[in-house]
Amino acid sequence: MQRKLYALFLAGVMSLGVLAGCGSSSGSMETSSGTETDTVNVDGQDAAADEIEGEDQAKEELVFVNYRDIRDLNPHLYAGEMYAQEMLYETLVNITEDGYEGCLAESWEISEDGRIYTFKIRDGVYFSDGEVCDAYAIKANFDAIIENKDRHTWLEMMNLLVGVSAPDEHTFIIELSEPYYPMLTELGVTRPFAMISPAAMKDGSTMDGVNAYIGTGPYVLTDFVTDEYAVFEANENYWGEQPAIKKITVKVIPDNQTRVLALEKGEIDMIFGKNMLDADAINQYMDKDGFTVYMSDPTSTRQIVLNTNNSILSDTTVRQALQHATNKQAISEGIFYGLEPAADTLFSTTTPYCDIGLEPYEYDMDKAAEMLAEAGWTMGSDGVLEKNGQKFELGLLYNSDSVTEKAIAEHLQSEYSTLGIRLNIHGEEEQSYRDNMKAGNFDMVFNICWGTPYDPQSSLAAMRAPVYGDFAAQQGLHDKAEIDEAISNILISTDEQERQELYTYVLTRLHEDAVYIPLTYECNKAICRSDLQGFHFTQTQYEVPFQDFYF
Repeated sequence: MQRKLYALFLAGVMSLGVLAGCGSSSGSMETSSGTETDTVNVDGQDAAADEIEGEDQAKEELVFVNYRDIRDLNPHLYAGEMYAQEMLYETLVNITEDGYEGCLAESWEISEDGRIYTFKIRDGVYFSDGEVCDAYAIKANFDAIIENKDRHTWLEMMNLLVGVSAPDEHTFIIELSEPYYPMLTELGVTRPFAMISPAAMKDGSTMDGVNAYIGTGPYVLTDFVTDEYAVFEANENYWGEQPAIKKITVKVIPDNQTRVLALEKGEIDMIFGKNMLDADAINQYMDKDGFTVYMSDPTSTRQIVLNTNNSILSDTTVRQALQHATNKQAISEGIFYGLEPAADTLFSTTTPYCDIGLEPYEYDMDKAAEMLAEAGWTMGSDGVLEKNGQKFELGLLYNSDSVTEKAIAEHLQSEYSTLGIRLNIHGEEEQSYRDNMKAGNFDMVFNICWGTPYDPQSSLAAMRAPVYGDFAAQQGLHDKAEIDEAISNILISTDEQERQELYTYVLTRLHEDAVYIPLTYECNKAICRSDLQGFHFTQTQYEVPFQDFYF
């Protein structure tokens, strides 16, 4: 149930929001400063209220904002904005707070050995270009995805896939070589298993692009200008319930303060996303008349990844010393006003399989200094530690598109310097930052866990290949092969107890190896006009459920 909090915001004290299931308007908590006033009724109707109600009913357009363009919305690739892909495309199943529900598949059956999934495809669904979305169209999509299989190997199901078939227009079958417990989760996330009209493919392929962004979702893309705006309008042929908001205009505003000012002026209706809003903006609007702030439960872990191939960071003792030298509570309170709680472990204990009693690395600068001394580092005349002629100097790479990573980097730079560690910080725009992270071109780098519903299975599975920075960062671990093998066994395990034991082993090894410095548990955030109703978060932090909103 939603509830309004009228008390003044106390920094670092409130913990707000719970994740809500898809299509439900319940489950998220809001804060608003809206005051309730009495009205005078005339003949049972208040003319002013009636006029306002009429204006609200007439308002069918929402102005959204993002820091960048929608980019390539090919649903089988990874360059496009996920909120936009969710508006256009749909998958076989939806992931809800209570589990899985049918979407393009009305129902499904899983074979006794867990290897064969048989889906009954919903009747009467059409792509927005008029093409029927039946089992044959879905097979065409899977064929296109499989053609580009190497791009999707972060999904273990692609490695276990034997084949797909459509024996008739209502039946679609997926066969695996082994049982795979995260199967429905991977089929339900935004990409790559969203369906595009086969007529929009290039000769049956999507790996080199598509001719148009045509899906079965509640909206269609009607106009866009690169780096300026995009316009989505309700899909008149949508098989589900028609959205109340008929038009969504997305403005591109890269600067954080400019976005907040646009909201203040009424030029936009909502700002959404954990990296779109800093704690100052949340604090500013927490009790501001006419606006509502929403926050979710923790969705992912903000972290720093340490590259074990680096000559300094190859030493486990050094990595553990950096853990003790990182004041996560200060970061939580000083940068996020407590809105993001300090993180003790790589995954929060609320993440499935992750409540295993790991002992956190306590903030202790004396202990950190002692451990560095044990590792052979002594203070040089210039105030920088050195060992065998080498200075203790590291680089920290951050995403310059994030509104908070630079602040954290500067805090760590100052803190570590008291130990004699020279930390050079460097920000790059997101694509360059991700390219360097994937290639292992870093000493230390900011990253996040994949978040719900990908954690822990997809985050761990991707560590076995150069998907993000994890693979490169872990190459110096003596137990890398054993960790990878255990992760592979997790994914095909059919025994719940065995799966938990394997998770415990992997998470313990990563914790003791100290490859990751968890900082805070991220929350999804939004500020919107108070007359926007039906707001809720979903099971994926990247989706904005516009179809459930109304004024």
